[in-house]
This record gives sequence, C-alpha cells and structure tokens, in this order.
Amino acid sequence: MRLFLLILTLLTSNAFAFSMSAQSWLETDDQGNLLEGYNITEVRSIASITKLMTVMAVIDNNQNMLQKLGKYTREQHIQLALVKSDNNSAKVLCDNFPGGRFECIRYMNEKANYLGMLRTKFVEPTGLSPMNISTALDLLRLVFEASHYSKIVKASQTPVLNIQLGNKVLSFRNTNPVIGKRYNFIVSKTGSTNAAGSCIVVMVDTNIGRRIVILLGAKADKRLPEVEYLVAQS
Repeated sequence: MRLFLLILTLLTSNAFAFSMSAQSWLETDDQGNLLEGYNITEVRSIASITKLMTVMAVIDNNQNMLQKLGKYTREQHIQLALVKSDNNSAKVLCDNFPGGRFECIRYMNEKANYLGMLRTKFVEPTGLSPMNISTALDLLRLVFEASHYSKIVKASQTPVLNIQLGNKVLSFRNTNPVIGKRYNFIVSKTGSTNAAGSCIVVMVDTNIGRRIVILLGAKADKRLPEVEYLVAQS
C-alpha cells in the first residue's frame, strides 16, 4: 500500500505535469531524502559525470598538484576536467595516476563500491565510453562525496576558468552556464554523449534549503530548464 501511494504521488507530481525529458532523475533535500524522482535505479550511461570520480581518485592519492603534466599542472588539469569537461585532461590525470590508467580505473571502481554505488562501473576516465554506467540513486552518493572536496566545490563555482601560460591567458567557460548568474552551487557537473543523452548533477543552495538534482538522459535543450524547474518547485 505504501509503495502504491508513493508511485501515485510521483505520477501526480508537478514534475510530471511539466513533462520532464530526462529518462531518469531525482531531487532530494540536504539529507538525501527523496522529494521527487523517476526511474531512479535504472542503469544508464553517465557521460562526463565520470570526471567527478576521476578527480576524486587523483586527490585521494595525494599527488603533487604543481607537477607539470604537459603544458598544464595537475591542479590545472583537475580544473579543466571539471570546468571545461576536458577529456584530454581527464585522460592525463588517470594516465599519471600511481600505477597508470589501470590502477586509476581500479581505484575509481573500488571507491564507488565503498560509497555503496553498487550499480556503478567505470571503464575509462572521461565518460566517452557508454560502458561507464550508474543510476540516479548511486550518483546521489557520488554528489554527497564530491561536496567534501574543496577543488570540486571551487570548480563548481567557477563560471570562467583562466589559466596563464607565459604571456597568454587562456579562458574556458563552465559547461553549466548558470554558474555565476543564479544560485550557489556546491557541486555541478554536466555530461553529454549519444549513449547517455544530456546529463547533469548538482548540489545547490536555494531559498528553501539545499537541494540535490540528478538528471540522466535528458534532451540537451531541456537539461538546465528541468533543473531550475525542480529547484523552483521544491
């Protein structure tokens, strides 16, 4: 009976009236209590949401942030992977992990298992592979964990990343264009591939408290409006 009432509540929620394009999504409060959701345990490709775990793996292993890896430092590669969602930076970070890419991916999967993300699997560090999979409910755990990493929070609050190389300053816009305009983001990461559709995970402060929103498999032009709709309606 309780399950029937929960399903009935979700089906008659404002989000369904709004007609969400996301194939799997959820919204919770700051304690992780589900406010609304749909297909929250469906396993889907997650695209560049992967990079949150890639970065956490590097930070967890206390690697030298000032070490040059090509023309950028490890610190700059972290910010590029998060702000610009740069695939090459994610690869460089993982390839220069102790033991190389194999150990990096192994650690990412071990950490996912430790966090209780039991329906999550990583095969590479960028999210380009459709075999990087998870669920909205698993990603909720990822977002909470990411919120404890100051470098991830910094990137989630950076509308434009500026990196000075010699006499030149290179600028990279955040893949979430709302950052710096509205809301206080604690965690923000976007992703998009043909297999995954358009994805986003955010932890954001609103007028009525902190909210976590996760969308998987949304239409590209609907992703941000759907996040803002859920936040406004909560």
